[in-house]
Amino acid sequence: MADERTMVLRRAVSPEDADAAAGVWLRSFAAALPSVVRPRTDDEVYGYFRHVLVPLHETWVAETEAEGGGGVVGVMVLEGEELAQLYLALEWHGRGIGDRFVALAKERSPRGLYLWTFQVNAPAHRFYQRHGFEAVEWTDGGGNEEREPDVRYVWRP
Repeated sequence: MADERTMVLRRAVSPEDADAAAGVWLRSFAAALPSVVRPRTDDEVYGYFRHVLVPLHETWVAETEAEGGGGVVGVMVLEGEELAQLYLALEWHGRGIGDRFVALAKERSPRGLYLWTFQVNAPAHRFYQRHGFEAVEWTDGGGNEEREPDVRYVWRP
């Protein structure tokens, strides 16, 4: 588990937050989903975080002051009842940050949440199922930019 004194979840508000969050997203996506083709360049991802996600959506970061360096190690984006993004730096997996993000998302959207994840992302399936999400729809990927088969999960209290 992450040490509660060294980890904080906070709203992303600045261009620096957006860049740090985009960096986590890019590294995590590449590590967790190597077979999924990204339809956007790194520069486009940075721009999307700077100009869309941080200013227009409820974007949260996990920030640490860990020994040997700190900074943003996780990002979560809520768009109404959609948990649109949840990515952690690989070296921070398994330390309870994702659990804290999901608890926060449930607190922010107490009537329920939904999310999409790729079918190839078995660790994400296990994570969300552990948090009470149920798989309710599978697609061939025709509705997402990556054209990758995905699954929709729903959580209702």
